[in-house]
Amino acid sequence: MLVKVAVGIILRDSAVFIALRQSNQHQGNLWEFPGGKCEPSEPADVALVRELKEECGIMVTEYAYFKTIAHDYGDKQVELCFYKVTGFDGDPVGKEGQEVRWVDISDLASYDFPDANKVIVNDLLKASS
Repeated sequence: MLVKVAVGIILRDSAVFIALRQSNQHQGNLWEFPGGKCEPSEPADVALVRELKEECGIMVTEYAYFKTIAHDYGDKQVELCFYKVTGFDGDPVGKEGQEVRWVDISDLASYDFPDANKVIVNDLLKASS
């Protein structure tokens, strides 16, 4: 079964907002860009705005499509629709109890991300150097 996910690369200056997946979640204890599953027939950009409000407490005001990554973890197949989020109201927090932090884009390589996110991490690192 394919899980479609909307993901926000929340940017502020040279920093990006990341969250630590909880240990009981798929790919637990790895860092991720926040987001969540699209509802059936829900466009990814609509899911993005909804999920970032639910998960991080921000109202997205400006975003741009970045890239879609399909990945097969063996036990789960995902299609991740990434968006760069450059405008939002509020300060993002971990509303679901997850650890969150702003990190400089140049420091992303020192965090462990799920395999499906590594292409995005590399793209961000290349763009920031």
